[in-house]
Amino acid sequence: MVAGCELVAATFGRYRMRFSILPALLFAATVFAAGVRAQTEASSQQPKPGPHPAYAQVPPGTILPIRLNHGLASKNRRPGQAISERIMQDVPLPQGGKLPAGAKVLGTILAATPGSGNSPGMISFRFNAIEYHHTKMPLMTNLRALASSLEVQFAQTPETSPGFGTPYNWATTELIGGDQKYGVGGPVTDRGGQTVGEGTADGVLVHVRAQAGSPCHGEPEGQDRLQALWVFSSDACGVYGMAGVRIIHAGRTAPLGEIVLSSEAGDVNVRAGSGMLLRVQ
Repeated sequence: MVAGCELVAATFGRYRMRFSILPALLFAATVFAAGVRAQTEASSQQPKPGPHPAYAQVPPGTILPIRLNHGLASKNRRPGQAISERIMQDVPLPQGGKLPAGAKVLGTILAATPGSGNSPGMISFRFNAIEYHHTKMPLMTNLRALASSLEVQFAQTPETSPGFGTPYNWATTELIGGDQKYGVGGPVTDRGGQTVGEGTADGVLVHVRAQAGSPCHGEPEGQDRLQALWVFSSDACGVYGMAGVRIIHAGRTAPLGEIVLSSEAGDVNVRAGSGMLLRVQ
């Protein structure tokens, strides 16, 4: 009888201990949940990260020299397809900032019409963002110049082979549009022999100009600055090395930012490796 009473007492003691611990456990769980909720609310109220400081301000008129990572062909592109191109030269910005070479310019195909026989093809697209280090910044651009991949290759090839012992960086190259680049650190001259900028390791820094009667504009009065044009001349404008391809709409007027290319006959075919000069507006 005594042993039975002791067993009942021990069992009751264990249950009493469990019930006495339960309020403490419930209290701890409540405190933990409140802490998690407060931390979540605090994090949601923190400001979102802004644009990368390297390109927080890209003023209108800034030229973006890009190379196409993929071709733009009217026969196999579809509306809504994403396009991604690469900035080929560090782009200087006000107050010492820059858009670094390697940053991506992102866009979208708007429409594409295949050409056949004497029927012209057409493709339209828009660039709407810059991406670097997983940070995107919206922008709107128009098209200043377009050059085939072969023209880009020629503009990077020295006019004459450097002599024995002559550094390659001293070589002279002819830019797309006719300007001359006299090596890295040397002058860039126009067709009249006037100095318009200087050569760099990855391109040129020149004062952007406009030819008489050209649809492209130079720098606004009082805002002349050195711009990165990669392998293009200071007054490059239009299409180079692509017979039959025309810029129907450059995006400077409504619809703003929409670039339309057309062929005289057959498909529009802008191959990967081709170059473009975009201008921020």
